[in-house]
Amino acid sequence: MIVPPVFTAALAAAQFSSGVSLVEVYATVTDGQGQPVNGLTAADFQVTEDGVAQPISTFAAGEFPLSVVVSALRPDDEVTVLAVGSEIETITPPVPARVAVATAWDAITPWGSTPLYDVIMKALDIRVSATRRRALLIVSDGFDRYSDATAADVVDRARRSNVLAYPIAIGKGRPPALAELASVTGGHSFTVDDPKKLDAAVGTIARELRSQYLLGYVPARAPASAAEWRAIDVNVNRAGMRVRARDGYFAR
Repeated sequence: MIVPPVFTAALAAAQFSSGVSLVEVYATVTDGQGQPVNGLTAADFQVTEDGVAQPISTFAAGEFPLSVVVSALRPDDEVTVLAVGSEIETITPPVPARVAVATAWDAITPWGSTPLYDVIMKALDIRVSATRRRALLIVSDGFDRYSDATAADVVDRARRSNVLAYPIAIGKGRPPALAELASVTGGHSFTVDDPKKLDAAVGTIARELRSQYLLGYVPARAPASAAEWRAIDVNVNRAGMRVRARDGYFAR
């Protein structure tokens, strides 16, 4: 059994906002071959909230300096490493990437069962600076064992946590729960049939994170007195391109 270390990397950028007037959402645009598309402008995007078009007031293109796993993150990016067995162990507490790179990855050995949903919940709750973008890389066989949390709990928490989730399942199938987690957060899920192929998957994630677009708008409708879900849809006006972004936020 492969014990899945769970990595969280806090990446320097503005955070998605749901409690203030400006709503920010990260979008990944890929072409027909699945490669990130660069060079787009705000005029290429359309954003709707609950079906109503929203003028884009803030825009930034990507090129975040990220690379494969921890070793090529910016030195001051924040990284936390959790390992999952019968218990959840913090291998590396929140530290700069220049410190996390010294983690003895080979020393993380398989043990016990895998409460995968519980560790994802714990990773989603890790606090980082309000000015940082958060990405969660999950490496697992994809199967949960004996968690207190359910798949629905994980998806709900992810929608409230402003985290881009990138699950990599090692095996022959992609568990639906991990695919949904990636979809609702605007991340990307992968399946690899051999651990030796992990580098390629993580390299794809790194390229996507470097090439993301940040879109901001001021909602036309004021927040309600209580938290309410608002659906977001992001599209581009060029044929053959796919956009991935989180599917909404809780306004309050």
